[in-house]
Amino acid sequence: MASRDKPTVNDIARHAGVSLATVDRVLNARPGVRKVTIDRVTKTINELGYIRDTAAANLARKRIYRFVFLLPGNDAEFIHSLEEQILKQSDALSNDRTFLDVKKLPVFDSQSIVGALDNLDPTQLDGVAVIAPETPSVRDAVDRARARGIAVVALLSDLPSSQRDHFIGIDNTAAGRTAAQLMGRFIKESSGRILVLANSRLARDHIERRHGFDGLMSDQYPALDVLPSVEAKDDKELREHLLPNAFETWPDIRGIYASYASSPGLIQFLEQQKTDVVVIAHELTPLSRKALQSGEFDALISQDLGHIVRSAVRLMRARVDEVPYNALQERIRVEIFLKENLPPPV
Repeated sequence: MASRDKPTVNDIARHAGVSLATVDRVLNARPGVRKVTIDRVTKTINELGYIRDTAAANLARKRIYRFVFLLPGNDAEFIHSLEEQILKQSDALSNDRTFLDVKKLPVFDSQSIVGALDNLDPTQLDGVAVIAPETPSVRDAVDRARARGIAVVALLSDLPSSQRDHFIGIDNTAAGRTAAQLMGRFIKESSGRILVLANSRLARDHIERRHGFDGLMSDQYPALDVLPSVEAKDDKELREHLLPNAFETWPDIRGIYASYASSPGLIQFLEQQKTDVVVIAHELTPLSRKALQSGEFDALISQDLGHIVRSAVRLMRARVDEVPYNALQERIRVEIFLKENLPPPV
């Protein structure tokens, strides 16, 4: 053993006093090995510090990974960017026998999501990454998929009441607190109102961001009154009615927190009205980049979509292989972008 850095299956067989075939059966949990032998081989593995090369093992047994991403079927730039990252990773991983697919579903339609989850066939699919509202029906569908042996990760918005394997996305409470800190520091007036926009008040990511935002504003900027959330599902309605009505009702609005990926309706309103308010929004897209550069937005809270997709794949594979994962590697950071630190367009 002194001549090698890494122990091999031959070392395990020799030290445990068993054949290579027996070591292979133990490593792959195949039947035909007595418990006392399994225990001896397992003890030897631990003593030698053997770390299995799962990629090589999967290649040897022609293991294929098949994962699907269930995404909202809208025209939002953010979702298009996410889909581009999934397709990019799919191309990169094809040589590693990992295949990714995307299925679009009606936005905020719990029953469509439930139907898609219930139709997943564990003989044809290994894992699913899903963006979904946290409703009882979605929770139960996630649990049924897990019971059928399908790995499930919640993407961007968590489903903690379900038995999902992992959540992949930023800490949304921390993101809301970050937005509040920026808002409070950027607003020059000592008092006024803050308007909060959401694409759905029932989405968990918005609930968590709103909780973080309200908590910090109340603690550190109590003179600024945070208004109830306004749902901004339709850009035309937002631009032509919701925002004009809000500013007419509360002329002392000093800031807008868009707790979702930026919408054309908000940007068009800001361009037309030339409203002098501080605007903090979410996600770096071509549209929000332009709004930040031109001054409609003051700051963006974002997350690395490439990292999110890669993390989703790694975590689903780890679940399928029943191997440990690196929690630090899968942590998605809250990123802050100002006009001065925008990265080059990809």
